[in-house]
Amino acid sequence: MGGIGSGWHDGNGRPTVEGRLALDANRLYRDGCLEPGWTGTTQWIRDGKPLGTINLRAESFRLVLSYRCGVAEGQLQDIEDSVPIYYLACRFGGCRPYFLCPGVLDSVVCNRRVVKLFGAGCFFRCKHCHGLTHATQQKGEMDRATWRANKIRMRLGGAPGLRWSFPARPTGMWQRTYRELRRRAMAADMAADEAFAERLARYAVYNRRHPPTKVRPSSRRSALRRLS
Repeated sequence: MGGIGSGWHDGNGRPTVEGRLALDANRLYRDGCLEPGWTGTTQWIRDGKPLGTINLRAESFRLVLSYRCGVAEGQLQDIEDSVPIYYLACRFGGCRPYFLCPGVLDSVVCNRRVVKLFGAGCFFRCKHCHGLTHATQQKGEMDRATWRANKIRMRLGGAPGLRWSFPARPTGMWQRTYRELRRRAMAADMAADEAFAERLARYAVYNRRHPPTKVRPSSRRSALRRLS
C-alpha cells in the first residue's frame, strides 16, 4: 500500500486523527477479524477513491499487519508488524478488545490500551505516539459547543442547527436518557451563544483601539483616476 502516512490535515495544517487511516478494534471484533486463524484484507475509501489496503492475519491475542509503505519517491517498503490484543471482560458478560500500542519512545514501549491505531509514517500506532489531535480540539469554543449540540441532535434523528425544532424522543429511548441529552444540547447551545457574545465584545474592543483609517476625498479621487 502506498504511503499509509499520507493523510490530510485540517485547515491550520496540524495532523488530526480524522486525517489518518485507522484500525478499529471494535469493528474488527464485530466482523470476526480477530478470531485466531482469520486472514483478510481491509481497504480504506474516501470520496469513492481507495486510499490504501492492508492485509491482516489474526493470531492468538495479536494481529499481524502486512502492507507496503512509501519511503521515498517511487519506492515502497514491505512492512509486517505485530500488534498485541487485550480482551477486557465486560460486567454483564462478553469482552471488549483493545490494541496494546507497540510504539517505542526512548527505548520504552508505549503499551497503551487503545481502541484505534492510526497510520502515520510507516506504522500504525496510537494517537499519542503519532502526536495526533482531534479536529474539534483545534476549533474555538463556539465551534466546539455548536458541534456538541449538533451531534446530539443528529443522534436523536434530527437536523443540525437551531433552525429546526429539537427532535422528539426516539422510540425505545428511556425518558431519563432523552432528558439528559436534551439538557446537554441546551447547555452546549448556551455555551455557543456566550462564546459568540464574547467574540463580538473582543471585536468591538479591537475596533475601538484600532479604528479604520479614513480615506481623504483627494486620495479617493486620485485612486479613481488611476483605475480609469
